[in-house]
Amino acid sequence: MIPAEFQSKIQELLPSEAEAFFQSLDTDSPTSIRFNPLKSYSSKLGGEKIPWADNGIYLSERPSFTLDSAFHAGAYYVQEASSMVLEEVLKQAVDLEEDIFALDLCAAPGGKSTHIQSLLSEGSLLVSNEVIKSRANILSENITKWGLPNTVITNNDPSHFDRLNIQFDVIVVDAPCSGEGLFRREPEAMNEWSPEAVKLCATRQQRILADIWPAIKPGGVLIYSTCTYNSLENEENLQWLNEQLDAEGISINLNNDWGFTETETNGIKGFHAYPHKVKGEGLFIAAVRKTEGREKKLRKQKKPMNFASRQEIDSIKPWLMNPEKFDFIKHNDLFIALPNHWKEVIHDINSNLYIISEGINIGRLKGKKLIPNEALAFSTELNLEKASTFELNLEETLNYLRKESFDFESMPNGWNLITYKGLGLGWANRIQQRVNNYYPTNWRIRISS
Repeated sequence: MIPAEFQSKIQELLPSEAEAFFQSLDTDSPTSIRFNPLKSYSSKLGGEKIPWADNGIYLSERPSFTLDSAFHAGAYYVQEASSMVLEEVLKQAVDLEEDIFALDLCAAPGGKSTHIQSLLSEGSLLVSNEVIKSRANILSENITKWGLPNTVITNNDPSHFDRLNIQFDVIVVDAPCSGEGLFRREPEAMNEWSPEAVKLCATRQQRILADIWPAIKPGGVLIYSTCTYNSLENEENLQWLNEQLDAEGISINLNNDWGFTETETNGIKGFHAYPHKVKGEGLFIAAVRKTEGREKKLRKQKKPMNFASRQEIDSIKPWLMNPEKFDFIKHNDLFIALPNHWKEVIHDINSNLYIISEGINIGRLKGKKLIPNEALAFSTELNLEKASTFELNLEETLNYLRKESFDFESMPNGWNLITYKGLGLGWANRIQQRVNNYYPTNWRIRISS
């Protein structure tokens, strides 16, 4: 049941369109996915292109993604179409040809972070943060499977980022909100909605924005989005950003044919996606620039990083296609490859924030032999000439992903990369007549075909 007070707000907001809006809530939510541009495979999934996202498509029906091994390999991400408009906003607000230091502040479960990763230049660095620890774990899994090496995953409160000795070029804040835009896809969200919840969310959003503002460099960009419709959480927060933090608008122009509704507040453009006009769920998005403030200067950290020895590096390097682009550190006995272009920045992050994961987890050495980490199986940097690959069909890969028995008769002894349509899924180690499945237990799928 749609809350009466919400109905009144929509009738005020969209007086001539309210009936069409409410009718749209009774229609099925579109199903959409976004392909990983760095993982190519022959997909049977096809459909209408999403005009504001180069790699996004609508599907005519919703399949069981859990039973598609390509999904588990990071070949595509199931993402709501409206939210993919972040791509067009980023392209207009930021020069994506440059090497950028970016933060996705409220990143779980990972849709926006994997999207940003695909848009940034190879030499950029993304910090993907989630404040809630349990949600940070699913974020880490999704980013690991996406396979790009230029990301640090953190579990921090927004205020913690002011500890860094460097500021971000761009910060994306997909703020926790009252969830009005989810009413069609998740009708139970209506039970959580109230005018009081809206006010509470708006206050929390302003706290988040105030806490993260010092972490943006002068001239840097903040992209703010919510999945809600009301002005309190959207336009009034833009007004607050302008009046309290001197944020100024950035000229963003979306194609009128896409159906987004443009608003303007204190010179700052915002865009609404309404489900009766846009083929997607409810969304609001805007971009602002920080005009004032002092830029921080990166200082070297006193505590050195624990770099791998030359002998250890010689054992690790052959597993990567471009080892010269990375520094190798050792955390306990796990070897990690970090983009060397960002060495001092990553050192600063390690010294001041709580890290979930960073770069590429390569694995552990037993003598000179590498025991590969699960993350290496998904990495776009994995040297397939070094790894022994073992291709399985769909049914057998699903058995592997369930950690059940699968046909390994023709598998050679030793470590093997399990693949589906050429996509890495994880590792298995054959020892004579038995095979050990190293797919992470907490990732295994739990439904049958």
